[in-house]
Amino acid sequence: MTLGTTSQAYGEPSYWDNRYAQETSPFDWYQKYPSLSPLLHLYLPHPPLHRVLVVGCGNSALSEGMVDDGYTDVVNVDISSVVIDAMKKKYINRPQLKYIEMDVRDMSEFQSCSFDAVIDKGTLDSLLCGSNSRLNAAKMLEEVGRVLKDKGVYILITYGAPSYRLRLLRDSWSCTIKLHVIAEKLPSRESSGHQKWELTSPIPLEYDGSSLEAALGKNPDVHYIYVCIKDNSLRPGSTHETDLD
Repeated sequence: MTLGTTSQAYGEPSYWDNRYAQETSPFDWYQKYPSLSPLLHLYLPHPPLHRVLVVGCGNSALSEGMVDDGYTDVVNVDISSVVIDAMKKKYINRPQLKYIEMDVRDMSEFQSCSFDAVIDKGTLDSLLCGSNSRLNAAKMLEEVGRVLKDKGVYILITYGAPSYRLRLLRDSWSCTIKLHVIAEKLPSRESSGHQKWELTSPIPLEYDGSSLEAALGKNPDVHYIYVCIKDNSLRPGSTHETDLD
């Protein structure tokens, strides 16, 4: 995050317009596509005939990486008109990539149950930095649940540990939640003694997330990845936390 910027600014649209007007080079929050691709292949297996929505896309190269990997319909939305205009021009010859200016709290332009997957790499975190954070996050998650097909997946890459994210996700819509983790950065020689966890292996997830420290140790240097699988057979508002079957 930019030095000298308060975290609350990340929840404000004007911040992003100003940032993207000044910084035109691609930038990926948290993780790049190659590091995440094994997990996407797990939940969106090849042949990749899936309609995918990337929320808060910015000028990330994630979607380009997905298309290069064979995904054929990747829709990207962002609240910043500056970055959407730039990305439309950049990918004018890539029909698999679509860019739309949109507020994730109101995605009424999309029909209900119209996406197989929604990918969120830091957008929920940004909303939680701004004013009215809980309300705005709840609105976004409600919209995510609405546009997902039954059995569709919401893949959330975040800094938020289970104690901060599980309740928010549980209160949104009926889903099964699986938790994966990935190192924040490539392991250094000094961190070689820390416990590792395979990206595609879910962390055993108890209801309150208390199993996490036992699995990873205290204060692990990881990004948390919540895979929320929409399940209309569950009672409204319920979730089921599980390992990968």
